[in-house]
Amino acid sequence: MNHHKYRLIIPFLAPAVFLYGLFVLYPYSRAVYVSFTGWRGLSPNMPWVGLANYERLWNDQRFHDALGRNAQLLFVLPTATILIALTFAALFTQGGQAVKGASFYRIVFFFPQVTSAVIVGILWSYVYHPNVGLLNGFLDVVGLDSLQRAWLGDPAIVLWAIVSVAVWSGVGFYMVIFLAAMQAIPSSFYEAAVLDGAGKWRSFRDITFPLIWESVRTSIIYLAIIALDFFVLITVMGGGTSTSISRNAEVAAVYMYDMAFGGNSRWGLASAVGVVLLILTLLLSVVLMRVTRRETYEY
Repeated sequence: MNHHKYRLIIPFLAPAVFLYGLFVLYPYSRAVYVSFTGWRGLSPNMPWVGLANYERLWNDQRFHDALGRNAQLLFVLPTATILIALTFAALFTQGGQAVKGASFYRIVFFFPQVTSAVIVGILWSYVYHPNVGLLNGFLDVVGLDSLQRAWLGDPAIVLWAIVSVAVWSGVGFYMVIFLAAMQAIPSSFYEAAVLDGAGKWRSFRDITFPLIWESVRTSIIYLAIIALDFFVLITVMGGGTSTSISRNAEVAAVYMYDMAFGGNSRWGLASAVGVVLLILTLLLSVVLMRVTRRETYEY
């Protein structure tokens, strides 16, 4: 019977496997090969240079700085996004049930997620504008003009100004995920907790959080992968990959793009960066899946 089952499954799987191999696995394998060459991207000539590109990355302080910013994002982006999303999700549920008006707020918070990241970056570039921006204008109105600054022109804060936009646009998505997980928890659990004298914080800590942990765990892994990329917002809000703004907030993906398309035409070096990011992403995913593994609660 199993033999007949596989004869039925294989014809359906074969087209998907072929397309995956053609458009995913083959480009990956070519990128690995190119990373060992000195290809400039403008000719069919690919001189073999071995590990020279990786040696250059090892000794390149600019690349180290870019990876360092990715490391900072690995902590800040998931932590801030998940904490804020959990807070709002908890506020919009009570005893496992959505509070009045929760559907409206869910739509409002989720709206930035359905907006293109490019559009989000452009809109917030105007919000951060030092002269006509909404943020500096608001600070002036409320009497906090001493806090006004060129938010995307200050090397000390430009990265965090952009990260704030990423958190703002992502909170709604994870809030909806956590809301769905919370509303799936039987209300009888909370009723029993109230009878035992548990307050809201204890109910959240001992009931809600353990039961939605799988959703939180998935969100942590997904946000960590985003933190290793973080290309679009920096490029859009920084005005390009070679501007001083982008350099102050440069991450590994921006560095890779600049090596390939920023006038350097060092496709071999850019491919080496891509391979390093691929390896780091795979290792990070495995580590996070193991570290965050907990006992699954059934209800």
